[in-house]
Order: sequence, then C-alpha cells, then structure tokens
Amino acid sequence: MSDPLLSSPTVVLPAGLQFIERGWLSANNTVFAAGVTAVVDTGYCSHAEQTVALVESALQGGPLQCLANTHLHSDHCGGNAALQQRWPSARTFVPPGHAQAVMDWDETQLTYRPTGQDCPRFRADGVLQPGAEVLLGLQQWQVHAAPGHDPHSVILFEPQSRTLISADALWENGFGVVFPEIEGIAAFDEVAATLDVIEQLQPAVVLPGHGSLFVDVGAALATARRRLEGFARSPERHALYAAKVLLKYKLLEWQQMPLNRVYAWLAATPYYAMLHAAYFADQPASDWYASLVADLERSGAALHQGELLVNQ
Repeated sequence: MSDPLLSSPTVVLPAGLQFIERGWLSANNTVFAAGVTAVVDTGYCSHAEQTVALVESALQGGPLQCLANTHLHSDHCGGNAALQQRWPSARTFVPPGHAQAVMDWDETQLTYRPTGQDCPRFRADGVLQPGAEVLLGLQQWQVHAAPGHDPHSVILFEPQSRTLISADALWENGFGVVFPEIEGIAAFDEVAATLDVIEQLQPAVVLPGHGSLFVDVGAALATARRRLEGFARSPERHALYAAKVLLKYKLLEWQQMPLNRVYAWLAATPYYAMLHAAYFADQPASDWYASLVADLERSGAALHQGELLVNQ
C-alpha cells in the first residue's frame, strides 16, 4: 500500500482544507479541519484503520462533525463505519438517490454484491441534495449532480476559490468506469453532460477521487472527452476496460490469490456475467476469464507466480 501524499504546497486550497491522496484501492480524502470539521469520501474498508488515523492527524485531536460521500462505491465510503465508530456524533450525508438503499442496506442496489467488493454497513443521517449548498469547513460548497460513472453521484464546488471535488467524474487522465453501461443502461451521454457542467463551473483546481490534484482543467476535460468518444464509438472497448479495472481493483485488495480462486471469484461476480453475456458471449466464459488475467499480466499490472496471481 502506498503512503498517503499531501497536496502540493504550490496550490492554494480553501483555508482549513487538506487533500490526502491515497493509492488506487482507496479514494482520496478531503478533510476540513476548521469550522465544520468534515471528511469527503473515506476510502476502502481494508484501509479503514489508516483512514481513521489520517483524519485524526488532520484534525489534531479535534472532533469530526461530518462525513460526506460523493457517491457510494465501496472505495469512497468503505471507511464510513470505522469513522462513525470513532466519532459517533458525526453526521453522515450521502447522495439522495441511494439514501433508501443505505437505510435498507441493499448491497445489490449499492453495487457491492455485483462488483464482488465489500463495505461494512453504515448509517446515513442526511442527503447532499443537488442544487443545494453544504457547509464544510469554513466554506459553503455547491452540490451538483454528476451522473454517468454512478447515476447518483454528486460533485462539490466552492465558488470563491473555484475548488472542485470531482470524485470520479473527472480525473487528470480520464474518469471512472461508467457503471450503468455494465447493466445495459445507456449513460455515456450523462458522462458528457457532467463534463459540460464541470466546464461551466470553470474550476481553478480539481481534487479528484483518484490521482493527484490538478489545475489544467481544460486539458483534463479534453482527455476525458476523447476517451468518452472512443467508448461511445466502441462500447465493447469500455466493457473490456471495466472488466479489467474491476479485476485489478480486487487484486489490489487481495495482493495475491491462487489463480483457481481468482477464476471462482470472476464466475461468482454478477457484473462479469453481465459483461460476458452482452459483449463476449462468442467465447466460453472460462476462456474470457483467462484472457482478462493474461491482459493484466501483459500490461504489467499482475504477475503469475506458480499457482498465484500477484499484484504488481
């Protein structure tokens, strides 16, 4: 696991805000240590202990008042339960589209079962309503709907500093897997619309869900639009990308796993059945699984050692 990195000292962020860059298994954390103390997005559950320690360090012994999730994929809310246990009075806010699913703890609706990922149960106390504002730290942050990667995702924008918390709607070199497309729901147009919203906001600095913060927003948007155009033109390309990303993500969690158990996980994970049926049914599922593993090895993302598949 890579060590967390703090934001570059050359970038001026809103007072009291600390951006913590994590490895790819856990989404980045944005911590507000002044005013209404808060953390936006909380990483994956296997890193929960580290997330609590990072937030404690940022708050320098002070209490945590608020948890906010841009969306409820496991890498963005897997630390919620541990943070709620550490600070029981902290209130947790989630996008409204998934509030009922949290209340019911519907692991299918929340995507944990379809992706084969884990997330300890947590509570939600309120919602981040698009069109409203939320006080985080010392600033009022605008809440904007950002469907595409996740149909219920939001992004947060502070207009005075023009700081954007973009989650997985925009990275410096692209954006997150378009999960509705895996389920056969057209969502590439929603990705495009979200990129348009970001362009209209004209952020000066972007705090993404993964990767380093960045200021060349025009270049990032151009990269994202080129990537989106390629996916829209060849949806099977996006499907293959999604399949490999989900496998690599699980390998980040495992670090190493016997190959027969990797294949068993692929066969038991619903999103792989959906992708195979929709795009790769011309080959047996077992052959397709083997090709995914081989692709990770060829790219240097994994290594085959005896009976083990090892993360690289």
